Amino acid sequence: MKKSVLALAVLGAISTGAFAQTNVSVYGLLDVGIVQERGGAAGSVTKLTSGVGAGSRLGFKGTEDLGGGLSALFVLENGYQADTGALGQGGLMFGRQAFVGLGSTNFGTVTLGRQYTPQYLTVAFVDPFGTGFAGNANNILPQTGNATSRMDNSVKYVSPNFSGFTGEVAYGFGEVAGSTSTARQYGLAVGYANGPLAVRLGYHNLNNGTAAAPAIGTENAKNTLLGATYDFKVAKAHLAYGVDKGLNSSKYRNAVNPFTGLAQSGSTDSTDVLVGVTVPFGAHKVLASYIHKNDKTANNMDANQYALGYIYSLSKRTELYTTYAKISNKNGAGYTVGGAIEAGSGDQAFNAGIRHAF
Repeated sequence: MKKSVLALAVLGAISTGAFAQTNVSVYGLLDVGIVQERGGAAGSVTKLTSGVGAGSRLGFKGTEDLGGGLSALFVLENGYQADTGALGQGGLMFGRQAFVGLGSTNFGTVTLGRQYTPQYLTVAFVDPFGTGFAGNANNILPQTGNATSRMDNSVKYVSPNFSGFTGEVAYGFGEVAGSTSTARQYGLAVGYANGPLAVRLGYHNLNNGTAAAPAIGTENAKNTLLGATYDFKVAKAHLAYGVDKGLNSSKYRNAVNPFTGLAQSGSTDSTDVLVGVTVPFGAHKVLASYIHKNDKTANNMDANQYALGYIYSLSKRTELYTTYAKISNKNGAGYTVGGAIEAGSGDQAFNAGIRHAF
C-alpha cells in the first residue's frame, strides 16, 4: 500500500513538472439542433442532430516556450456526435485536427499533420454562416482537401503579420508508392486586414492522377477564391468570387443525386459568387447570404442558394440559433442544403438549436 501511494506521488510530481513547463488547455463545443430537410425524392425528414452550426468537438492544445521567441505547439481535436456519442470524421480519433510544430514570433509557424486547407479557411472567413447551419456556403462552394476541408500528411507554414498582411502555404503528401505526384495536393492563401476591411485570396490544387494512369492528373482540381468583408459597424458586408477548374474541382456533397437517384460528380468548370451580410445588435445577430453557381460546361447545371439566420447569445459561451436555406437547382443539378457536418437530403432545410463552447 505504501509503495502504491509513493508511486502515485512520484507520478503526480512528474505530471505537475511537465505541465508547469507546457501550457496545455482543454476546449470543446457542443452543438445540437432540430433539423428538417425537404425536397428530396425520399421525402422530408425531421431529426435531432449534432454539428448543425459547427461540429461538436473535444480538443487539447498546448505550447512550450523554448526561449528566444521560439515555441513548440500542438493541437489534437476530436469530432463527435453529441446526439449519439459516436465519433465523427468516419470514426477517426482526432479527425478534426491533429498536428505538431514550431512557432516563431519573427519567422512564423510550421506545423505537420492533419490540418485545414488555406482555401477552406478562405471560405470560412467570408461566409456569414461560418460554413455551418443551413446557410453553409459549402452547400455550393467546393470543399477542398481529403473530400472535406482538411489535408492529411500535410506540412503548413503560416507567416507572421506584416503590417496587416499574412500568408500561408500547405503541402499534402500523396504517399503512393512509385509516384510522388499521385494524390498530392497543395494550397496557399494571402490576406490583408486593416480597420473595417479584410481581404483573403485562397488557392488549392489536388492531383487527380493515379500511379496506374498519371495522365488523369492533367485535369487537376484547381480552386481559387477571393473573399472580402467590410465592417460598417451596424452591419458587415461579405463578398466572394471563386473559379473552379478540372476534375473534382466542384464535387457535390452527395455522391448520389437525392432528386434523381443517379450518381453525380459535379462540374469541371464553374464559377461561384457569394454576397452576404451580418447584422449584430446587442445579443442578437441576423445572417443572410446569396450564392450562385455558374456551371460553364455543356450541362449548364447552375444553382442558387438563399439563406437567412438568427443567433441569440445567452452568454459569451452559449447561443440559440435558427436558420433556413433554399437551393434552386437547374437542369438536374444535385446541390443540397446541409449543415456543418451533414450533406443534407433535399433542396431546403430549417434548423433550430443550441451550442455551447467551453
